[in-house]
Amino acid sequence: MSRTVKSARSQHSTQRRKVRGDLASAALELFATKGYEATTVDEIAAAAGVARRTFFRHFRSKEEAIFPDHDDTLERVEAVLRGAPAQENPIDTVCRGIKEVMRMYAASPTLSVARYRLTREVPALREREIASVSRYERLFTRYLLARYDDRSHLGDEPLLAEVAASAVVTAHNHVLRRWLRSEGQGDVESALDHAFTIVRRAFGDLPSAGQRPPAARAATDGEVLVTVARTDAPLPEVMRAIERALDQRG
Repeated sequence: MSRTVKSARSQHSTQRRKVRGDLASAALELFATKGYEATTVDEIAAAAGVARRTFFRHFRSKEEAIFPDHDDTLERVEAVLRGAPAQENPIDTVCRGIKEVMRMYAASPTLSVARYRLTREVPALREREIASVSRYERLFTRYLLARYDDRSHLGDEPLLAEVAASAVVTAHNHVLRRWLRSEGQGDVESALDHAFTIVRRAFGDLPSAGQRPPAARAATDGEVLVTVARTDAPLPEVMRAIERALDQRG
């Protein structure tokens, strides 16, 4: 691809983001002053200085207009997942991916807080926000399902992938809501890291494709490892018991 073509695409992308941002700001201001129901698409377009047809080139509806960044953020999240090192724990990868969503909100605290207040008041906007967030959860579920070792979970991979993805998204949303309620104050990234630590305690030990369980490493030395666990113990507990036994051998 020539430098000229790259430059033209970059300029187009920059202009697209600007127009979407202008429309989002105009929509948010009109919703706050006139009310959501009383505001029309024509008024939003006029306030942003563009034609009605331009509005519909960027958004399908007026409620979609106040969430202009989710499409671009979803692409960044997908890039994080695609570029993850093969040996990285998939839960760590998903946690890194959803940080892109938090950064989107944290980049414009004032706008994010105003949008949060508005979505609490208007059911249509709240539903739109929920739909946007569910796209990330579906993406993470697919990623985890592809990464989990299908020989280690006795057919429960779909359930584990969905529950783990939901846990990461729930942790993110919990921290985000608290930050928005505090008017966008505080170190939200540190709070998010703490929440992810809790998620990793529950799901970080699940074996993934490309990661051999500790027992397999012991077997390569021609030795036999014996450990004891309850028959109804969850998989993470069994794995920790094996790891403790290996540590005692060492």
